[in-house]
Amino acid sequence: MNIYVGNLSFKVEESELSKLFEEYGEVSSVKIITDKYSGRSKGFAFVAMDKDDEAKNAISELNGVTVDNREIVVNEARPRRDNFSR
Repeated sequence: MNIYVGNLSFKVEESELSKLFEEYGEVSSVKIITDKYSGRSKGFAFVAMDKDDEAKNAISELNGVTVDNREIVVNEARPRRDNFSR
């Protein structure tokens, strides 16, 4: 399952997120989204976990938790919308 993690501090690193989510199960990947020009974090990330039950538990336990002085938003990632369709 792909998990959206929002309202992240710009200082949070992928390894920190991985460690946080590994408390709830096996993490297959973590990707903090960055600006393609500056390389700076955009304040959100995606975490992939193979087992849906572990992912759902992580979502319910971590949504609203404070990480680096910010209350993070954690939920199931929705499919990307195509902004160019009419």
